[in-house]
Amino acid sequence: MSGINDRVMRQYLDALLNEDAPSPKAVKATQTKAKPVALKEQAPAVNVQPIEQLLAQVPDEDVAQQVEASPQPAEVQQQHIAQQAEKLLADEQKQQQNQSKQAVPLRAPQAAREQYMEGEFQALFFDVAGLTLAVPLKSLGGIHQITEVNQLFGKPAWFKGVMLNREEKINLVDTARWVMPEKYDKNLEQALNYKYVIMLGESQWGLSAENLINNVTLKAEDVKWRQSHGKRPWLAGVIKDKMCALIDVENLQLLLEQGFDSQDH
Repeated sequence: MSGINDRVMRQYLDALLNEDAPSPKAVKATQTKAKPVALKEQAPAVNVQPIEQLLAQVPDEDVAQQVEASPQPAEVQQQHIAQQAEKLLADEQKQQQNQSKQAVPLRAPQAAREQYMEGEFQALFFDVAGLTLAVPLKSLGGIHQITEVNQLFGKPAWFKGVMLNREEKINLVDTARWVMPEKYDKNLEQALNYKYVIMLGESQWGLSAENLINNVTLKAEDVKWRQSHGKRPWLAGVIKDKMCALIDVENLQLLLEQGFDSQDH
């Protein structure tokens, strides 16, 4: 890789860590008010408003205009108002369901750092579209060669399909499309040559990889650790001397199970 490409990739990785860095005022406010991030959060219960409150949200002037414009029987007018109330209720429930879906129980950003603070740890390095990624060996579920992949309809664009390995179903992720969708285009798609599957822990999720590089022994100080979730909670940090993104496998699994891509948070 040329010196120019090295600088571009380093800038890209640094941007992943720093793009969501909070301002000093925000950090101070967080330190005084924020509570520790819980590992698991209960999805908020849907708060169904009484029909009277929903009716109150319908502007009076709109109802008056409709009554004046259409001198219909009282039953028809009441039916129309009830339909509006039902629509408001449906919209509110949909909004609250979306909020519940976004409340993915991600672990705190410092958890990955604390997991590897003591002593050394090993990580597997692999390559995808010129970007080097690393998975801690203790979070690696195995490595397989890519065979026939069966595509499924109704799945996100980054979901390549299901692959069978010894009667085990593997959910295969288009890693380049998932990790850096902003750089994914038709030229990149045609240039990709996936050969391997990097399994994530004990899950059925596997990342597509072009090349396996090597195993590297690392110390905690070798990594520039992520300080906040930001938009990419799947990123534990950047390995300083390798221009390599270290994956937080637990958070990555949670995001994939929810159907999120890398920029949904």
